Amino acid sequence: MDYPALARAARRHATAELTRHAVTELDLIASGRRALRAVRHPLGFVCLPVLRDGSDGVCVHVFGTPEAKPDESVPQVHCHSWDLTSTVLYGHLDNRRVSIDEDTKDPTHRVFEVHSDPSGVDELRPTERLVRCRPGARQTHTRGQSYALPAGEFHTSVVPDGRPTATLVLGRTLPGRVDLSLGPPSVPGHRMVRRTCDATQTARIARAALRRIHEPEP
Repeated sequence: MDYPALARAARRHATAELTRHAVTELDLIASGRRALRAVRHPLGFVCLPVLRDGSDGVCVHVFGTPEAKPDESVPQVHCHSWDLTSTVLYGHLDNRRVSIDEDTKDPTHRVFEVHSDPSGVDELRPTERLVRCRPGARQTHTRGQSYALPAGEFHTSVVPDGRPTATLVLGRTLPGRVDLSLGPPSVPGHRMVRRTCDATQTARIARAALRRIHEPEP
């Protein structure tokens, strides 16, 4: 998989080309020709990490499967250390950008740094930064549509009614950045664990995603 080529396709909004790349990778995973394992993310989706190349990464995120149950204790508002471009392969995704104001007197949230270990453990470290959170505009994205989020922009993403949805996500990490999330001001530091699916579960997820990509939207 060629990240620069995918990035150029995303800038051209060439969603058919991006979908073809996703289908190729999913077919390799579904057939067992690629020994990749899906990862359960606490935010409520399964991640298929199809490319890791230095600061560049490409994933297929699959929502609405039995393996993709959200952890209700996990803060939903977060920002990435990487520039994101996401293309909806099927289904619907609501993305809401969130504004934050520095507020040490009457804060609604504390900012946490998220430090991820290759073992799948995410350590959330509380910072001294206290803020007030203000929900912004919500955008709904459907099959074939793309959206971009710059590194450092707080947001939350929700799948309406938990319906099956998948996205192709391109990310380029920026130097000196760290992933952040918002949590209650009084919550101490804690850890989250991203569980890995086995080969059978991973193949089933990939096959289901392929089937839905080829089906018309209801």
